[in-house]
Amino acid sequence: MRMPFALLAAALATAVVAPAHGQRFPPTPPPAEGRTAVPVRPLPGASLLAELRKGGYVIYFRHTSTDMSRDDRQSTSDDDCGNQRPLTEQGREEARRIGAAFRELGIPVGRVLASPRCRTMETALLAFGRADRESAAGGGPSAPSNPDRYAGLRKLLSTRPGDSRNMVIASHGNPFYAVAGAPYLAEGEAAVVRPLGNDFEVIARVKHDGWRTLAGSD
Repeated sequence: MRMPFALLAAALATAVVAPAHGQRFPPTPPPAEGRTAVPVRPLPGASLLAELRKGGYVIYFRHTSTDMSRDDRQSTSDDDCGNQRPLTEQGREEARRIGAAFRELGIPVGRVLASPRCRTMETALLAFGRADRESAAGGGPSAPSNPDRYAGLRKLLSTRPGDSRNMVIASHGNPFYAVAGAPYLAEGEAAVVRPLGNDFEVIARVKHDGWRTLAGSD
């Protein structure tokens, strides 16, 4: 018997697959109606860099490269790093290079928030030298106990930083997909978000090795 289309769509919505590695992630709700991570008003190259130097944006990173042969199923807490999927040495180097590129390009960074998982905290610390644990960056308990588990993240993305710097969030692929939609962030990829108060728009996506190219393009 064929599965009705509505049931099939619901099943697919709860089994997100990261296209780069084909790994199945925990269930996540479908993105909010009408939201999309495709840039609404894209700013290329040097124009994007000029805006980031002014501050006022939220830069959401998915953690850098990890060891996909491991997962978090045996983890007992956020501090149980030995039972979580870790960064690889390549991922650690990617994080360091991201931070170096920000410094070289003069992109001002204010608050740095990270999901409490070890790989996201390590990404932020290696790139920016500091990170505040923020559970809202990774979402609350899964549905149905908390059907709007990413409300806190939506608020972070919609709120303009209070100074002339940019706020950085280091987190995971699922939370951003849930609040912004497809396409899925690659490891180390960032979405540059313009907060709009009650909403936000994504003005650019930058791969982990794409920051330095902003200075030479337009």
